[in-house]
Amino acid sequence: MEYKNLTKDQKIPALGLGTWRMGGGLTADRSNDQKYIEAIRYAVKCGITHIDTAEIYGAGHTEEIVGEAINKFDRQKLFITTKVSPQHLFFPSQIRRSCQNSLKRLGLNYIDLYLIHWPNPISPMRAVISTLDELVKEGKIRYIGVSNFSARQLQNAQKYIKNKQSLRSSSFDELRTAGLKIVTNQVHYRLLHREPEKELLAYCQKEGIILTAYSPLEIGELAESEFDAQETVAKKYRKTPIQVALRWLIEKENVIAIPKASSKPHINELLGSLGWTLKKEDQEYLSSAF
Repeated sequence: MEYKNLTKDQKIPALGLGTWRMGGGLTADRSNDQKYIEAIRYAVKCGITHIDTAEIYGAGHTEEIVGEAINKFDRQKLFITTKVSPQHLFFPSQIRRSCQNSLKRLGLNYIDLYLIHWPNPISPMRAVISTLDELVKEGKIRYIGVSNFSARQLQNAQKYIKNKQSLRSSSFDELRTAGLKIVTNQVHYRLLHREPEKELLAYCQKEGIILTAYSPLEIGELAESEFDAQETVAKKYRKTPIQVALRWLIEKENVIAIPKASSKPHINELLGSLGWTLKKEDQEYLSSAF
């Protein structure tokens, strides 16, 4: 596995596993639970130890699937991300209830990375950050982040961050307060969707914030005319177009990717994006072609 620096003392895998629509979209679907549990377990065994989920996925059922999948692994070797929904950001009690419910569904004592899933312009951001800070000090989460925030929204959220010292905890060696920094912004980013490059990516790189790319592949779109460039580069490196698309992302400074995969062949293909590099001219060729 390749890693990026999440903080001075914590690294995060450059390749994680997304779980959107595992166990349902916005409602629970239990028809393929075992398939998804086995896929997550296989991914972890193969070294994909960062699993990303959210309380809204499958109305909470996706977290249950993740919890079942990871319960036999060494907790210290896992990095679990989940998210609090924007409708639960109005009161501290809502945030605390969401966090506690996620912990219960995941079967965990703490969450590695807890994200604000979408910005809520009418929620009190100062109170939200303060509550998340308290949850870190209590040992329920390790790091905080956001998702789907613009550069301006991210900058605004950072205004409420307080610089504090690290704390000790029995749950992990060094517990850093949420007030230290917002460590990531998870956004839609891929070859065919380059909105983050307008402002957000440069801002994250400047501030030392990880940009987590969700939906980095969108396989159905690979039939577009731009795919010719991807195919050309893939043949040059003896890789698949999917591996090239992921490599193009994770070679960027401060960028990681969390594609979804629900079968062993697909997971194996994702792993093929690691351990090699694109030449600069090929990175630039793909960027210009798309």
